[in-house]
Amino acid sequence: MSEKTDFDHWQERFAGDDYRFGTEPNAFLKAQAHLLRKGERALAIADGEGRNGVYLASQGLDVLSVDFSPNAQVKARKLAAARGVTMRVEQADIVNWDWPADAFDVVAAIFFQFAGPADRAKIFAGIKKALKPGGLLLLEGYGPKQLDYKTGGPSRLENLYTRDLLENAFADFASLDIREYDAEIHEGPGHAGLSALIDLVGRK
Repeated sequence: MSEKTDFDHWQERFAGDDYRFGTEPNAFLKAQAHLLRKGERALAIADGEGRNGVYLASQGLDVLSVDFSPNAQVKARKLAAARGVTMRVEQADIVNWDWPADAFDVVAAIFFQFAGPADRAKIFAGIKKALKPGGLLLLEGYGPKQLDYKTGGPSRLENLYTRDLLENAFADFASLDIREYDAEIHEGPGHAGLSALIDLVGRK
């Protein structure tokens, strides 16, 4: 798939006024609110229509929301204004983005499973680079059983997460807490129903 085709795909996906994944934050991210501190710098990657970046900003963090789709970012800015918060928004392809070094206290990496193994490795390396020492990674995605549930996420097994994959990818972190479980989620029409989830809370 060419980059232009990818771009067109995301632009079409986020066209229209509705919010494909809703306007409320991801449930896992919200459950980690006790780990967030006002004034921290946060990066929300593949933040789409902004629900997670806006949530982090509402918690008093200094947020950079990055996504590939300008259509999505129009809605992200609209949502931030509606919630009375400010966040910076940058249009970028996170696979080839020039990740800043030691720049963020928190990285939120929620459901960005469009990336196959090679691109995922580049994104994971970027996350590690961007986090400050002691920085917090909050990552959620789908596990292999999601292919049976078909309630969101990628259709390719290689794009899904396993405990081993995440443990190996972040083996150099100071701490890792990984949970695998099934849960009903209701995050817009894009993520709805019984889902095979895997959560990671890590410290660099």
